[in-house]
Amino acid sequence: MPVKIVECVPNFSEGRKMDVIAEITDAIKAVAGAELRDVDSGAATNRTVVTFVGEPEAVLEAAFRAIEKASKLIDMRTHSGAHPRFGATDVCPFVPVEGVTMEECVELAERLGKRVGEELGIPVYLYEHAARDPRRRNLAFVRRGEYEGLPEKMKDPEMIPDFGPRAVNERSGAIAIGAREFLVAFNITLNSTNPKHAMDIAFELREKGRSVRTGNVVPFYHNGDLVKYSDGIYPCGECDFIAKTMDELEAHYLKLHGYSIIALLAEHETNPDEAGGRSAKKPGIFKYCKAIGWFVEEYGRAQISINLTNYKVTPPHIVLEKARELAAKRGLVVTGSEIVGLVPYQAMAMAGRFYLERQGTCAGLPPEDLVKAAVFSMGLNDVAKFDPAEKVLGLPMVAKGSLMSLSAKGFVDEVSRPSPAPGGGSVAALAGAIGSALASMVANLTTQKVFGAEFDTAAKIAEEAQEIKERLSAAVDEDTQAFNDYLEALRLPKDTPEEKAARSAAIQAGLKTAIRVPYRTAGLSLRALELCGKVAEIGNKASVSDAGVGAQMAYSGLVGGVMNVRINLHGVKDEGYKAEMSADCAELENRAADALKRAMSTVKAIIDGL
Repeated sequence: MPVKIVECVPNFSEGRKMDVIAEITDAIKAVAGAELRDVDSGAATNRTVVTFVGEPEAVLEAAFRAIEKASKLIDMRTHSGAHPRFGATDVCPFVPVEGVTMEECVELAERLGKRVGEELGIPVYLYEHAARDPRRRNLAFVRRGEYEGLPEKMKDPEMIPDFGPRAVNERSGAIAIGAREFLVAFNITLNSTNPKHAMDIAFELREKGRSVRTGNVVPFYHNGDLVKYSDGIYPCGECDFIAKTMDELEAHYLKLHGYSIIALLAEHETNPDEAGGRSAKKPGIFKYCKAIGWFVEEYGRAQISINLTNYKVTPPHIVLEKARELAAKRGLVVTGSEIVGLVPYQAMAMAGRFYLERQGTCAGLPPEDLVKAAVFSMGLNDVAKFDPAEKVLGLPMVAKGSLMSLSAKGFVDEVSRPSPAPGGGSVAALAGAIGSALASMVANLTTQKVFGAEFDTAAKIAEEAQEIKERLSAAVDEDTQAFNDYLEALRLPKDTPEEKAARSAAIQAGLKTAIRVPYRTAGLSLRALELCGKVAEIGNKASVSDAGVGAQMAYSGLVGGVMNVRINLHGVKDEGYKAEMSADCAELENRAADALKRAMSTVKAIIDGL
């Protein structure tokens, strides 16, 4: 199955007692499948931000254990710190990283909230995407009044917790549990020591924007004169229009510029009813972008410090390119950039594809090649080393000890040993992966010799073939694991009627898993076979034999997958399921036979015509 990775970032109201934090993080590390990635404590804030990742269920369990441990070790009655807070575990968001939807993270938040409320007796407020009340999407709204204000707040019918008691837990306070997008902390480095240079660009980039200025605004906007509101004079920051009232200005913005100036002023803490004497504002370029400028003593250079709260809408590489453009207009140079903390693989893959496509190079390459392209192009090694293995969440990697980590000789030897797994299912998945890899290879070679529509067609084949190759590569180990899980079910006790029933149910579930994996292998191999046939038709003629070999390998992957489905169907008791799967397998075999015949006919005709 495709990898599923969730990030969890709980904030604990303790940043001074490292022994307490160690006990909390030990509770996280004790959960198999949960990987602790970062612990950031602050004495002044008296707060610690912990980051861990893993499969959804492991992360859910680790989050509960951490909250449980914090409830025993942190007493909010004696807590003080600079950061707003209302609970021992103040906030606990789930973040989708790889193969997980926001909806799934909302479900995790709800399940955790229910358990924390019922088992730990802590009031739970759902926030961000998990919020049931739109106002509660805003953490500041949920946390207003902080711990000290909880007794009064919880008297308000509109502030009843989503889970847990309707009274304050005096020791642990309350907790906000939610789901949010991944936050990418991203710095852009300039060839300057002046923080004003970085700030000038930061204000252009950030969603909140800046104060409007006039006069000497080139090359540095901050050198201009502030434009201010006064009674009866409310200038527009986007054009020459001057309104007589704030209401008139708001109507103008909504009609001509498509946004609310009142909402923007609120972002700058300006009350529209008291705007006289305050500076006019204009928004920045990017949504979901927060940015400031500063000087970094360690590097001896100015940086634009950026938080991207939705990289899917505003990815780092697009902000970087705009910063490069704005810097050049100011006579500055962007020397590189820096990822602070972690970054999702998809953000890096997007950047890699972007820069490869700009170069006229096909982006249908392995994941590590896409990441390398991003690292080089974004200058991510400029001020600090960027190690993808440590920095990139969800980077497709071969696990130590897995079948795919073996050498070719090692894998062949492992298959040859007198054990039932790895067997035909894993070999079928590998065959399909090799077939898809050959389709990508021929397509990539073709992109080096063609242009326009032909390039686009070949590039799409290469990219899809790479995706299928990765999924089939993962299936090599998944098939063996599925068979081992079935064997475990066979070993369950069967001494009592209850044990027999549980064993029978486990065997049936195990059989369906052992069927599902090779069935998926067969379907993916069919698509790999079709891609081999397509690239044989449009691809580089000198490589057509490689497309032919790929087609044969993919066909073997399909046939092998189907055979493994059929042999496992014999043990299934669900006759309807058996009939459906048998029909599906027959259709796959018929389609594969036709696809192979067409592909080999094309290959042979081209070879004979050379």
